[in-house]
Amino acid sequence: MGEQKKKRFHMPHAYTLIFLLIVLVAVLTWIIPSGEFQRTMVETSTGEREVVVAGTYQGVSKIAEDGTNLRQGIQAVLTAPALGIQNAIEVLAFVFIIGGVFQIMAKTNALNMGIRSIIDKLGDKEFLMIPILMILFGLGGTTYGMSDELVPFYLLVMPVVFAMGYDSMTTFMIVCMSATVGYAASTINPFCVLVAQGIAGIQGNPQLVFRMIQWVIMMAIIIAFTTIRAMKVKKNPQSSITYKDDIIKRQEMITQEAGNTKLTVRQKLVLVVFVAGMALIITGLVKFGWYMNELSMVFLGMGLLMGIIGGLGETEIAEEFVAGVKDIAFAAILIGFCSGIMVVANDGKIIDTILNSLSNLLAGTGNVLFVVVMYIVQSVLTLLVPSSSGLAALTMPIMSSLCDLHGANPEAAVTVLQYANQLTNMMSPVAGTTVAGLAVCRISFSQWWKTIWKVFVVLTIIALVFCAISAGM
Repeated sequence: MGEQKKKRFHMPHAYTLIFLLIVLVAVLTWIIPSGEFQRTMVETSTGEREVVVAGTYQGVSKIAEDGTNLRQGIQAVLTAPALGIQNAIEVLAFVFIIGGVFQIMAKTNALNMGIRSIIDKLGDKEFLMIPILMILFGLGGTTYGMSDELVPFYLLVMPVVFAMGYDSMTTFMIVCMSATVGYAASTINPFCVLVAQGIAGIQGNPQLVFRMIQWVIMMAIIIAFTTIRAMKVKKNPQSSITYKDDIIKRQEMITQEAGNTKLTVRQKLVLVVFVAGMALIITGLVKFGWYMNELSMVFLGMGLLMGIIGGLGETEIAEEFVAGVKDIAFAAILIGFCSGIMVVANDGKIIDTILNSLSNLLAGTGNVLFVVVMYIVQSVLTLLVPSSSGLAALTMPIMSSLCDLHGANPEAAVTVLQYANQLTNMMSPVAGTTVAGLAVCRISFSQWWKTIWKVFVVLTIIALVFCAISAGM
C-alpha cells in the first residue's frame, strides 16, 4: 500500500465560514429564547438614529400570533445571503463605487510615481526617508484604506533601504506597519470607519477630530520605534534578526535599477484632485453630516476627474471602473453574506435576547471593562473575518446597540472595530496583506513577532484607552 498523504488543516474560505455562521445562528434560533426591545428614533448632533430603549426587553413566543414560526430552517438559511445583500444595498453601492474609483486612480500610476519621486529626491538623507514614507503610507491607510496595494512598494523601497544600511525588516515596517496602523487609526477610511458608521446609523463622523488626534499619536509611536530600531541596525548590522537572510537579498537587489521616478504633470494633477476630494469629504462629514449617498457622489466625481486628467480615454475609464468593481466584489458580497447572519438572527428574534444578556452581564461596569470585552470579541472574530468591512457588517448591529444599552457612545463600537481588526491583522497568519508583505520581504512570522511584540502591546493598550474615551464622549 502506498503512503497516504496527511491531510493538512486549512482555514476554510471566508464565504464558507460566513455560511456556516448563518447555519449556526439558524440553529440558535431553536435554542435561544426569542425576545425584543422597544426602539425609538433620537436626534443626535448629526441627524436621527434608531436606538434600543433600555429596560424594555420582553420575551416573545416562538410561534407568533399570525402563526409564523420564529425558528429558522433550511429555507431561511438559503435565502439569508440574498436578503442580506438587499438589506446592505446602500453600503454595497458605496463599496462598489469606491472600488471602481481607486482602480481608476491606480491606472494613472500617480500614487506609485509620487512615492518613487520622493524616494529619489531624498537621496542619502536616510534620517528623513523613514518618517516621510511612513507618514505617506499612514495617510493612505487612514484615508482610503491602503492595504492590498502595498505589495509593489516592498520591491520599490527595499533596494533603497539596503543601500542606506538598514535591513529587510525595516522595509516591512515602513510599508506594512505604517499603512496598517494608519488603517487602524482610521479617520475617513471608507472600508472601515465610514462603512461601520453607515451600518450603525451614525451620520457625519462625529468624532473625526478625535480620530485625527489618534492617528497622530499612533503614527508618532511606530515612526519613533521603526527609526530607533533602524539606527541600531545600521550601527550594528549583525544585531538584525534578518541579518543572515539579508546577505542573499542584498546581492539580488544590487543589480536592480531604480527606473524613471519623475512625476508627469498629469500625475501631479491627479494627486491634487485626490487631496482636494479628501478635503471636500472631511468638510461634508463635519459641516453637513454627509452619509453614504453624498460620499459616493464625491468619490465618483473624483474618479471621473482623475481619469480625465490622468489621460485615460472614455473606454479606458469605464473598463478600469469595471475592473475595480470586480476586485472589490469579494469584500462587497462578504458584507452582504455577513448581513445575512443578522437577517436570520432578527427573524428569529434572538438578537435582542443576546443583547439583553450581554447588557445584564456588563451592567455596572465602567467604560474600560466594557470596551475591553468588545475588543476581545472583535479580535477573535477578526481571525475568522479579516476584512474590516465584512466584520463591520457582522458585528456593528449588535455592538452599536450594546453601546446604547450600556449608555456608551455608539462611536465606541466603531473605534473598537477599527483597532481590534487591524492590530489583530498585523499579527495574524491569516491576514492576506500581512502574509503577502512578509512573503515578498522573505521574513518569517516568528521573526516578525519577535521584533514587534513589545510595540504591539503598547499600541493595544493605547488603542483601548482611545476606545474608552470614545465611549465616554
